[in-house]
Amino acid sequence: QVKLAESGGGLVQAGGSLRLSCAASGRDVNTFGSGWFRQGPGKEREFVAAISWSGSGSNTIYADSVEERFTISRDNARNTVYLQMNSLKPEDTAIYYCATTYNYLETTKAAYRIWGQGTQVTVSS
Repeated sequence: QVKLAESGGGLVQAGGSLRLSCAASGRDVNTFGSGWFRQGPGKEREFVAAISWSGSGSNTIYADSVEERFTISRDNARNTVYLQMNSLKPEDTAIYYCATTYNYLETTKAAYRIWGQGTQVTVSS
């Protein structure tokens, strides 16, 4: 059974950076699509970024709100998916979750089957 464990969250000032990690166990991370979602206070869980499974190459997709600031990547040797977050804003404050899907490159929350426990990111102004 696939299990996911996020880490790397914390408190950072606006304009700063953080890198979140999502370590997978039970299956090679490059055999399924992976995504990052976030849930801010009083908000619905929303899509942030996704990366496709490996094949002839990996594709990525981002929410408009994080395009050009966040980068999703994967290290197959470490079986880990990352989310590099730069130029952080107070509105990026949320619990960040990683998840896996059988779909190639997915932005829909319902298509993700396995979820991690989440890691808190707080951006101060």
